[in-house]
Amino acid sequence: MEKIKKELRFLKIYSGLMTIVCGVLFIYVFVVVKSNKFVEIDVQRINIVENDGKIRMVISNKSRQHPGTMDGITYHERKGQRPPGMMFFNEKGDEVGGLVFDGNTGKGQGGSLTFDKFRGDQTIQFIHEEDKKESYFSGLKMNDQNMPLNELINKQKEISLLPRKEDQKAAFQKLQDQGLLMTERLRIGRDYDKSSVIKLKDSKGNVRIELKVEDRGNPKLNFFDDQGKVTFSLPKEK
Repeated sequence: MEKIKKELRFLKIYSGLMTIVCGVLFIYVFVVVKSNKFVEIDVQRINIVENDGKIRMVISNKSRQHPGTMDGITYHERKGQRPPGMMFFNEKGDEVGGLVFDGNTGKGQGGSLTFDKFRGDQTIQFIHEEDKKESYFSGLKMNDQNMPLNELINKQKEISLLPRKEDQKAAFQKLQDQGLLMTERLRIGRDYDKSSVIKLKDSKGNVRIELKVEDRGNPKLNFFDDQGKVTFSLPKEK
């Protein structure tokens, strides 16, 4: 009987200690782990998802960057790696823009914040693009993007199968003339020639009005025809 009493007393003490230990662990998990507070974290990619699992944002290095998605199609065949940064997605799962930076590998460097058209590509771009000689443009670009991206990609694949380079070039030019390719319409910023500039372009990407201040301080306003010839200029040439 005495032995049983000792064993019961031990079990009571043991269960009490285990209750205390479990309580401490529960508090630790709830306060420390549940709060997800970290001083520093190393990670290659973070996916931000909704409650239903749909992806809304990706923060990633270059090797694990999201290749892009449109109309349920993920562009696994995209050539080359995309720069590290953040990619954003709408409720359908389509990519709608990104913030990326990359360089310098001897070919230059740059970064951009882009906003995409629905079912399309970037229409607004805040950008710094620098070549290997450290010449650069920094500023704002606005683009026409009128063909849904998947249709454009399929069309480009069809054109690439044409046997002759001349035919491929002519087919792309036809798309350009129809206003179906992405076309830069506006450029504002510091240009490659060190001037501050505003360039207004037509639907084919031809500069039609250019307002600039050269690096030496000379202001200039030029009007162009669709062939790039100056039709009017201020100040007028002496």
